[in-house]
Amino acid sequence: MTESEGPGEAWSAVLAAYEQHLRAERDLSAHSVRAYLTDLESLALHAERLGVHDPQNLSIRTLRSWLANLQTLGRARTTIARRATSARVFTLWLARTGRAAADAGALLASPKAHRELPVALSEVEVRGLLDTTAGSLAVDGPRGLRDLAILEVLYATGIRVGELVGLDIDDLDRGRRVVRVFGKGRKERSVPYGLPASEAIELWLERGRPAIANDSSGAAVFLGMRGSRIDQRAVRRIVHERLAAVDGAPDLGPHGLRHTAATHLLEGGADLRSVQEILGHASLGTTQIYTHVSNERLRAAYKLAHPRA
Repeated sequence: MTESEGPGEAWSAVLAAYEQHLRAERDLSAHSVRAYLTDLESLALHAERLGVHDPQNLSIRTLRSWLANLQTLGRARTTIARRATSARVFTLWLARTGRAAADAGALLASPKAHRELPVALSEVEVRGLLDTTAGSLAVDGPRGLRDLAILEVLYATGIRVGELVGLDIDDLDRGRRVVRVFGKGRKERSVPYGLPASEAIELWLERGRPAIANDSSGAAVFLGMRGSRIDQRAVRRIVHERLAAVDGAPDLGPHGLRHTAATHLLEGGADLRSVQEILGHASLGTTQIYTHVSNERLRAAYKLAHPRA
């Protein structure tokens, strides 16, 4: 069997039921569901090559063989770790729904993924990014007002690019300067933003958006130049292009501004739990990576400034 043929009948039926579970009961995004299924289709194909044609017959040995094969194929440790997680969640569901006698993945270990420290802009670089964008408003018109508002909101709130493009006007509490965000799994949270972001939003909504909006705009806060809701690709392009105009700034996308917001919050004295809530992280461990970024920057500053460093 080749990968292009896909899993056999028994696997396909169970994976279809699992997909329904992910969509209906866990309320995952289409992207997350597709990621889970891609991982499990890889497992199914490997298991069938070993003669395991029904997921009820999965064993820890088959699961470990699959992960070992991924390592042999040169897959990144992060990929293998993610697939191990997908498998454990799946085998637990098999056992709980009576599709397997036991949870085959209960003892399946993940390789420890090496986590690269996220790159963050310095405060000087952020100021350069925002000042350069603001300085071009006379030339750029509505596009510049939109770009400035997008950059200010991304940096002020640390929200994900997918959360940004999904914002509707009713999600903005403009008086209290709070934005309602729907994160992963449609989990709702409220994130504050400061006066500079508020001013940029007001300029965009009052002067920029009306010049672009049309019947396709709906309630979207941010629009593409043709009037419909802006997409993630366009936002990424905006961030890359605007950063390219800042001397010495690294080439980062919207997620880089999320990293930057988190790092600057911690460096400014915010506690880890508050930053976790602002970012919408399910696990505090995910947020803790930014403490390492702050420590690295502190060490670098010490080496530059202290006479006996």
